[in-house]
Amino acid sequence: MIQHSQLSAKNLRSKIHSRDICFGGNKKLKIYGLLSCSSGKRMKMENRIFFKDENEALQNNYRPCGHCMKKEYKQWKQSLFTK
Repeated sequence: MIQHSQLSAKNLRSKIHSRDICFGGNKKLKIYGLLSCSSGKRMKMENRIFFKDENEALQNNYRPCGHCMKKEYKQWKQSLFTK
């Protein structure tokens, strides 16, 4: 998990290009999603964090975004009712 405020613009682009960062998240709402998500692009920089993969986000108790990851969000929501 990497906070956006810890990265320069150049370093961020490099990490995205090398696939060290594949997902973004909101640390206050505990939501993660695709880097291309319009909801994620609107969040404040101080709330934005990045993950290498989906497993890293899930291990840190983040849930999938309902906008850009509809299938994963539905599965997550269903898992709440089966517990």
